[in-house]
Amino acid sequence: MLEALAYSFFQRALLAGVLVSLLAGLLSPFVVQRRLSFLGDGLAHAAFAGVALGLFLRGEPLWFALPFTLLVALAITFVKERTELSEDTAIGVFFALSVALGAVFLAKAKGYVGDAMGYFFGSLLAVGPEDLWALGLLCLLGLFLLPLWGALAYATLDRELALADRLPVVFHDYLLSGFIAVSLVLAVKVVGVLLVAAFLVIPGAAARLLSSTFARMTLLSLLFALLSTLLGLFLSFLLDWPSGASVVLAQAALFALAFTKALFPHGK
Repeated sequence: MLEALAYSFFQRALLAGVLVSLLAGLLSPFVVQRRLSFLGDGLAHAAFAGVALGLFLRGEPLWFALPFTLLVALAITFVKERTELSEDTAIGVFFALSVALGAVFLAKAKGYVGDAMGYFFGSLLAVGPEDLWALGLLCLLGLFLLPLWGALAYATLDRELALADRLPVVFHDYLLSGFIAVSLVLAVKVVGVLLVAAFLVIPGAAARLLSSTFARMTLLSLLFALLSTLLGLFLSFLLDWPSGASVVLAQAALFALAFTKALFPHGK
C-alpha cells in the first residue's frame, strides 16, 4: 500500500475516488429509497453515448458526456412530471435512445475504440489533474444539498405529505436528478460507464439493511462508499484489475456482510 501511494497517478485516483465516494454515499440513500436504481442505469448509458460522441468528435469525452447526461436526466424528470407515464417508462425510452446513439457514435469513432475501454471499466491511469478540479468543484456544489437534506428526506419518505406542506418537491426532483447525472459522469474515469450505476445503489442498499432511520442510513452509506472505494483502488493496483470492477466487487462484499448481519442480527 505504501508503494502504491508513492505514485502520482495512484494519488490522483485515490483522491478522485474519495471525492466520488462522498458524493455517491450522500446520494445513494435517496436513489435506494426513491427506487431510482433504474435511473442510474439509464444515466450511465447516457454517459456512454456522451463518451462515444466525444471520441467521435476527437474531443475530451467527459466534456461531451457531462451536458448530454445532464440533459437526459432533466428530460426524464420533465417527461415524468408532465405526462402520466411512469418514471421507469420514461427512463426506458431515453435508455434505448442513448444506447442507440452511443453505438452509432462509437462505430464512427474509427481508431479511438481502444480509448473507450478505460471509460467503460475505469482506469487508475485515466484520472488527471483537471478531473480532480472538476470533482472538487462538484463537492463544493454538493454542500448546497446539505441544507436541503431534511426536505429531500421528507419528500423521499412521504412525498404526498411533503407536497401538502407546500415544499418545492418538483424542483428538488430536478435538482436531485441533476446531481445524480453530474456525479455519474465525473465518476466514470474511476469506476467506468458500465459499473458506475452500482456506485449509486450498492452503498445505500447495504446501509438500508442495517438502518432503522434515514439519517443512520445516510451515514452508513457514506462509510460503505468510502471504505469500498479505498479497498477497491488498492486491489486494482495490487492485482492489476480494472478500478471500476475492483471497487464494485468491494461494494458487493460489504453488501454481503450487511446482508449476513441483517439475516442473523444476534449472531445466530
